Amino acid sequence: MKSSNVLRALTYTVLILGAASMIIPFLWMLSTALKTDAATFVLPPEIIPKNITLHNFIKVSQLMPIFRFFMNSLGVALTITVGQLIICSMGGFAFARIDFKGRNLIFLLYLGTLMVPSQVTLTPLFILMKYLGWINTYKALIIPSMFKIAFGTFLMKQFFMNVPKSIEEAAFLDGVGYFRLFKSIFVPLAKPALATLSIFSFMESWNNFLWPLIVTNDTLHMTLPLGLSVLQGRWETNWNLLMAGTVINVLPILIVYIFAQKYFIEGLTHTGIK
Repeated sequence: MKSSNVLRALTYTVLILGAASMIIPFLWMLSTALKTDAATFVLPPEIIPKNITLHNFIKVSQLMPIFRFFMNSLGVALTITVGQLIICSMGGFAFARIDFKGRNLIFLLYLGTLMVPSQVTLTPLFILMKYLGWINTYKALIIPSMFKIAFGTFLMKQFFMNVPKSIEEAAFLDGVGYFRLFKSIFVPLAKPALATLSIFSFMESWNNFLWPLIVTNDTLHMTLPLGLSVLQGRWETNWNLLMAGTVINVLPILIVYIFAQKYFIEGLTHTGIK
């Protein structure tokens, strides 16, 4: 067998194993969510339940205000995503296309913040939120996360740097200023990069557990991941209920990814992030 065929077979094997390791936990979660209590721990385990039931989803909605948690998560994640898209696109444009004093140094400081673990900033941020009186408010959930922009600014800068200089020069000859250049030309061109950034931002905001746990302690402002933690008991856990809640938690991310998949791949290609 030729060495190229062996290499190709090994590549496909690794890819199949990688895909299986990703999809099996998801299928197991979905299967457990559709099982009855008695079928959850049956041996050998049933991949496809004999008696499929939606009772777990109904029971989860009865045990907690899951619709409230869902809407809290949706509102928080969407607001953070929109805010980061605006801030990061403007920052990326400034670093990529506007020549100002200290640009490279400021950008390096931006990138330097990526190396600071988020746990380091939790205590000072919590003290700040308490000082401002924002504990148990949506402002505490949204505003600090909205300004985690180092990665997004880097991603947008990489995209804007690839836009031909001739487009910018032609716009200047027509009397267009930087703001109109950004709004009317660069933003429409940046749809793939914006889609990529929106997926990253939405996923991070939707799955965020630690920060909502710190700044909220009432059910009125709880997000969905925080609310689902109630289903995990200290001594035992009702796994089919927990998996039903997790399926509800995963659905918005899947929907966002499915609709933005085309732009997501295109954006990764244009920005050079693979």
